[in-house]
Amino acid sequence: MTATPHVFETLAEGFAAEGVETCFALLGDANMAWAAALAARGVRMVYLRHEHCTVAAATAWARKTGRVGIASVTCGPGLTQVLTALPAAVRARIPLVIFAGESPLGAAWYNQAIDQAPFITATGARYCPLHHIPRMADGVRDAFVEAIEERVPVVLGVPFDLQSARPETPLTLPPPAAEILPRLAPMPPHPEALTDAAARISQAGKVVVMAGLGAAESGAGPACAALADRIGALLCTTLPARGLFHGEAFSMGVAGGFSTAVARAAFAEADLVVALGCRLTQHNLDKGKLFPKADILQIDTAPRARSQGMTPAQHHLRGDARLTAEALAETLPARPGWRSPALARAIAETPADTATFATNDGLLDPRDVVTALDALLPQGWQMVNSSGHCSYFFAQMDRPYDRFLTIREFGAIGNGLSYAMGVAAARPEDTVVLFDGDGSLLMHAQELESIRREGMNILICALNDSAYGSEIHKLRDEGLSEEGAVFGETDLAAIARGFGLGGHRVTDLSALPELIAEFTESGGAALWDFPISDKVASPVIRRAHPGGHVGTEHPVSLELDA
Repeated sequence: MTATPHVFETLAEGFAAEGVETCFALLGDANMAWAAALAARGVRMVYLRHEHCTVAAATAWARKTGRVGIASVTCGPGLTQVLTALPAAVRARIPLVIFAGESPLGAAWYNQAIDQAPFITATGARYCPLHHIPRMADGVRDAFVEAIEERVPVVLGVPFDLQSARPETPLTLPPPAAEILPRLAPMPPHPEALTDAAARISQAGKVVVMAGLGAAESGAGPACAALADRIGALLCTTLPARGLFHGEAFSMGVAGGFSTAVARAAFAEADLVVALGCRLTQHNLDKGKLFPKADILQIDTAPRARSQGMTPAQHHLRGDARLTAEALAETLPARPGWRSPALARAIAETPADTATFATNDGLLDPRDVVTALDALLPQGWQMVNSSGHCSYFFAQMDRPYDRFLTIREFGAIGNGLSYAMGVAAARPEDTVVLFDGDGSLLMHAQELESIRREGMNILICALNDSAYGSEIHKLRDEGLSEEGAVFGETDLAAIARGFGLGGHRVTDLSALPELIAEFTESGGAALWDFPISDKVASPVIRRAHPGGHVGTEHPVSLELDA
């Protein structure tokens, strides 16, 4: 008589039936049999050096592909290591399914046993213990359904002694999630709500059209641009959707703390913001200070009264971003609005940050590094922006939405290498460029070995101020010692070479064309270490901690009616 499959084999079969192609994993007792079975079914296993990085890489993979990201860690300490990566995915509303295993139910004592559910639910993710063998296959499928419908990470806890069992009756796989999920058509706006919104827009003189990830995912970018063109409005995006209006003359870039000097000057004069497919957050409204004179009309499939402690919108319209933008453009009469040749020139010619700093220390200005890289790196390469102080500077690059990834809703540094690996796995035919700071990069430097071993084509550009950038400016503002945030010079390029990658310390930006040409020819992975001055503080830091820098502000004055 042929033995029935092990439970772990059927669970792996269930993941394969969901169309899983890539899984990021670190193996241990509670997941290694399942992982081996998953690999045997043709799933690409990307083995990383730290559990945090498996979940973070899956997060970026999911954002880049629009599919459910898959990761796996072992029970106990393997699971507790992911507790910083999970909230980032939760707050970015990224669907993940994580196979975590659990300690054996049949053991009287197990040294890695821990009550895993409270750890996971504390992050906002969902925990699903699979302890009843006959329901396990359905539990896997249901995890995919929940992750997709709720846009949330789901962690599966399966005791590894149950995984090794051979049930008398083979488990039957249920229909996969794709076969039972409802196929929903886009939601058109209600005619009365559309009429009210059109009247409100007609009465406004200076309109800003702001788009978020909901607009990007519904394909509303062209429709939003056409609406803004119709009514003479300015365009902007939330940070995750940055680049959606790439190439538009009246795109102000990112709305929020990362807004340019020109954008902030213009937004201060707006009297209506039409926000399509975006959450209204403390960041994209800069804590309510970005649009001081404007009402906000929120257009979303699920508009909300309260967001992050604010009541941000005065008016709401329920509808799909693309359908609503198209309907408004058809309804509203054409008008020049507040667009002008002078404003277009200001947008094109004014630096994102107009402040000046005394940096006579032989180090690079991070803004000069970003400007040079933006001008020289090929437009077709995939860009990944990490978190931390340096992320403001890289967010100003002129790149389209589908070539630039930013996930920083939790404000955690240390994710850059993982996010770059996730994008590299999602887009193996592309070159990936990671922009990170030295403090963030060194948190998971072990993944440089993973990048080399996996053959990933990643160029790492590190702004190295030998410190934690945000903290030194905050400490200076408080008049406190910088000792706890300054760690001395680290030769990041030498570290990269030690892991088998290319490594260069770039002290002269004129060397960049040759370096880029060489990397384009050779491919592979490399790290470029840019030593930068810690005297240059981003506008975000300067506004919050005005005494923490020695820069001189040069406010922008716009002739908006010229």
